[in-house]
Amino acid sequence: MLDILVQEEKERESGETGPCMEYLLHHKILETLYTLGKADCPPGMKQQVLVFYTKLLGRIKQPLLPHINVHRPVQKLIRLCGEVLATPTENEEIQFLCIVCAKLKEDPYLVNFFLENKLKSLASKGVPNVTSEDTLKGQDSLSADTGQPCRPEELSGAAGVEQTEFEDEPPHQTDVLSASLDNLSVTSLPEATVVRLNQDYNLVNSLLNLTRSPDGRIAVKACEGLMLLVSLPEPAAAKCLTQSTCLCELLTDRLASLYKALPQSVDPLDIETVEAINWGLDSYSHKEDASAFPGKRALISFLSWFDYCDQLIKEAQKTAAVALAKAVHERFFIGVMEPQLMQTSEMGILTSTALLHRIVRQVTSDVLLQEMVFFILGEQREPETLAEISRHPLRHRLIEHCDHISDEISIMTLRMFEHLLQKPNEHILYNLVLRNLEERNYTEYKPVCPEDKDVVENGLIAGAVDLEEDPLFTDIAPDNTLSNQEWLSSSPPTTPDHPKNDGKTEVHKIVNSFLCLVPDEAKSSYHVEGTGYDTYLRDAHRQFRDYCAICLRWEWPGSPKALEKCNLEAAFFEGHFLKVLFDRMGRILDQPYDVNLQVTSVLSRLSLFPHPHIHEYLLDPYVNLASGCRSLFSVIVRVVGDLMVRIQRIQDFTPKLLLVRKRLLALEPEGPVIDHITLLEGVIVLEEFCKELAAIAFVKYHASSTP
Repeated sequence: MLDILVQEEKERESGETGPCMEYLLHHKILETLYTLGKADCPPGMKQQVLVFYTKLLGRIKQPLLPHINVHRPVQKLIRLCGEVLATPTENEEIQFLCIVCAKLKEDPYLVNFFLENKLKSLASKGVPNVTSEDTLKGQDSLSADTGQPCRPEELSGAAGVEQTEFEDEPPHQTDVLSASLDNLSVTSLPEATVVRLNQDYNLVNSLLNLTRSPDGRIAVKACEGLMLLVSLPEPAAAKCLTQSTCLCELLTDRLASLYKALPQSVDPLDIETVEAINWGLDSYSHKEDASAFPGKRALISFLSWFDYCDQLIKEAQKTAAVALAKAVHERFFIGVMEPQLMQTSEMGILTSTALLHRIVRQVTSDVLLQEMVFFILGEQREPETLAEISRHPLRHRLIEHCDHISDEISIMTLRMFEHLLQKPNEHILYNLVLRNLEERNYTEYKPVCPEDKDVVENGLIAGAVDLEEDPLFTDIAPDNTLSNQEWLSSSPPTTPDHPKNDGKTEVHKIVNSFLCLVPDEAKSSYHVEGTGYDTYLRDAHRQFRDYCAICLRWEWPGSPKALEKCNLEAAFFEGHFLKVLFDRMGRILDQPYDVNLQVTSVLSRLSLFPHPHIHEYLLDPYVNLASGCRSLFSVIVRVVGDLMVRIQRIQDFTPKLLLVRKRLLALEPEGPVIDHITLLEGVIVLEEFCKELAAIAFVKYHASSTP
């Protein structure tokens, strides 16, 4: 029959229906085949019918689905698919469903034929108790209650409901996705009377059932079918998908069960280094894996299912994407991850933060990223105050963890924030930093007056720190080519009619300020080749270009907000995030090397952002700081003051410093332990950080001055 139809179509002009096709349509041959397939009479008939439907839709070029005698039996056959898991016809069922999805992708309007009005399907039966054919598979009564006023014609009578529960068995399949598609026990509640709104979307329900197939390949195909359906641009289908099917529950419940199946403690390095996960392609064999670790299968299953959710939301029609992402936020992020991140066990905090870090790195969908950002940071955009620092408990806890008693937790949380800052979402930087710099109330507005010049010459870095009161700072570099007093007095007068009226200080002065911060006796890089300030320029240039590309659509101003329009009277608070970073920066001489590297890495990332207020606050040493305020430069000045006192107490300071640097660069073999190693390593990080800031300031200046 199929061969005759294909041959007939080839012989006729395109779009013309031949007599054989006319006969098939008018005599309801497909209805007859459906009836035989449903009864599976003779045995094996269901399989043959599925194959025939699949090939008919796949090989006939003229559009068949709009015809009522095609889409009605196709719809009925869809309901037969996925009714029973692991049936002999599962392969044919998924092939049939996928060809229907492909046809809908070609012509999305056709999806309206597959959204069944429940009242009609009930009325046609004329019975109060609906057979399994009309039940909404896998539907949970809660998701049907959308809280909208219901019209009588939309109410269905008694409908059977299938409820899904997760079994706690570990997955046994070798295929990763089937490992992540846990076996679900399905219990039927006959004659449960539920008020349902809108329509049935049986195509989705059948695919949802097949995602639970024990055969991993079938499950992956079902996931691909769902991916096609969520991307259809029809608003009615998108609404039905999120309100009348349990797709949201499938995504979130499986995420939750896979997360809960992870071991209580996993090495953060394993979480970070486990290979990139692609949801459909992975098959994992424990025996063949040389780098196996306890919980690796569970971790890969979780990450691959998260990747699937991410890709599904990325592909989905806009309203469907928002609904799916909100479900992940409420049911998984808040319901499952938050309690883990808020716990007090150090091992638990470390594992859950490492997992959060991993999914922050992995997420690519803008809509899901937005929900993740709101979960981590909250939605607040007004300036922070010290009193309300813990308004969003998770944000407060995570920022506190950046200064945790455990160095491992501090480093992991800082890394999570570092990756978060690289994500293309404006709210991240605004919530963490920018909202507190909006009014520029860290500056003191000084109108033009002749004494300005004297103030600078008296040894003030424009209000950053009173250096006259800090005698430690005056003997920084007596032999410097550009002496301490010289570079202080070269500060430009802070007047509105300064030629650079956009708040930028001449770049060479800024660069010199950072390069001369660390005194000569505490510098060691010029003894080692290839460690000059210029080595940072290339990296700074590349990173700044990347950040500019991310920030382009956020329409940031090119110059700082005019001081006359700023509310300078408001008390300045740098915000919880910068407070913790500055506090840690102030302890750079007493912290482990790895912690220092991570703190300076986050601060340099922040200073790369092309926002004028961030540039002014983090990279301009000459900004007139209001009293009681600190900036990155003033924090470093204090550290250098402390360093000057401590250098005096250490014998052979410079040779020891040089030895430590060579060991860190692996130019010297490890030898006996050196005294004051933490301080010496801290000095090296400080010197390198100042060079990095100088390079960033230089690159940003040149990028803004060239058209």
